[in-house]
Amino acid sequence: MSFLINTNMDALSAYNALAKVNAQTTKAQLRLATMKKINSVADDTSGYKVGKELEADNLKMKAQLNNISSGKNWLSTAESALSLVNDKLNAIVAKQEDAKDPIKDQASLQKDIKAIADEIDSILTNTKINGQDVLASAAASFGIGSSVSVNVGVSLNMTTHQTALDALQAGDAGSVTQDISAFQTAVKSTLGYIGNNLQVFDSREEYITSSIANNTALISKLFDADMAMEQLNATKGQIGSQIGTAMLGTLNIAPQGLLSLFR
Repeated sequence: MSFLINTNMDALSAYNALAKVNAQTTKAQLRLATMKKINSVADDTSGYKVGKELEADNLKMKAQLNNISSGKNWLSTAESALSLVNDKLNAIVAKQEDAKDPIKDQASLQKDIKAIADEIDSILTNTKINGQDVLASAAASFGIGSSVSVNVGVSLNMTTHQTALDALQAGDAGSVTQDISAFQTAVKSTLGYIGNNLQVFDSREEYITSSIANNTALISKLFDADMAMEQLNATKGQIGSQIGTAMLGTLNIAPQGLLSLFR
């Protein structure tokens, strides 16, 4: 035991030990409160940097998932529209076959074909998303990753097929003999294009979702606190703090023993 008065080294050592215990206890209690073991860059500089980079990557990939969802919605809208067009073209072909029967009412068949052709024209003209023509020639591009994008512009090149559509809409004798095989082929080809791009979106969506899950697991490993261990550390620290406070008090009054030398 020290017999110095100006500098009580034993009490100072106890104070330093108590301060250290209190700091560790506070850290454990903060981790329990936040449920994180890294609450500032000082806790783990490297882990903090890596974790924040992973969080940024996740935010970017979640935005890419939104882009994929928009792209799939665009393509699904186009698919629905063109499936209807395909069905109606098949109906026109059936009407044209009916027209080969001299017993059938040709005028009625021509009117039927015109009505169906008008519906096709309406579908091609009015299929829009947010004011944009889904079936227009301009390609819409959706970013789905770093330097990766998918063009989903769906075009039937109606300049080529407009003549056939006009002939069908005329509703005259020419409508029952108008060859629309090229139009049908274009619609089916475009539906195939839509299917291929939907597969690309599905594949990319699966990859990004898996990447987000993996990143989230790493972030959890870096940042999430082991609650049971931190509770043990907090309890240990509280006990140590109580003992340290008692010992500091004892050592702080130890120099009073020198008074006995002056009696």
